[in-house]
Amino acid sequence: MSDVVQRLSPGDKAPDFSLLNQDGETKSLSDLLGTKTVLYFYPAAGSPGCTKEAADFQDALPQFEAKGYKIVGVSPDPVKKLKSFEDAHELTFALLSDENMDAHRAYGAYGEKSLYGRIYKGALRSTILIDENGVVVDALYNVKATGHTNMLLKRIG
Repeated sequence: MSDVVQRLSPGDKAPDFSLLNQDGETKSLSDLLGTKTVLYFYPAAGSPGCTKEAADFQDALPQFEAKGYKIVGVSPDPVKKLKSFEDAHELTFALLSDENMDAHRAYGAYGEKSLYGRIYKGALRSTILIDENGVVVDALYNVKATGHTNMLLKRIG
């Protein structure tokens, strides 16, 4: 598989995917159609930054829903870990398992990272806003875990 990852831009058709959610049910792009979606990619369920980001999305869920958006998180974690993450933090939105990182690559949420000076490839914290027709409205890459939801709420009005 190629590591050349194309980032998405507003107006692009959102790439299709088929992933298992935290309950082991298959979900795909077609399941999101008809509703605006915040599709956010995060590196690891249970890590401090990802936990904070998920908690912020959970806290802001009523505001996103009032604007017509649903929240869907995507990470390379296995289904079982996502279920534990959901239970531990009382999350009420979908978490999708992308263990082979195909959806991450398709959405441009994969690339070079640095940890303590070591360069490696992995999940990039990214958020894609998708309209009810499956078209990318906004594509935000290398976002911060904290303060992200407030910035998004401002962007979507």
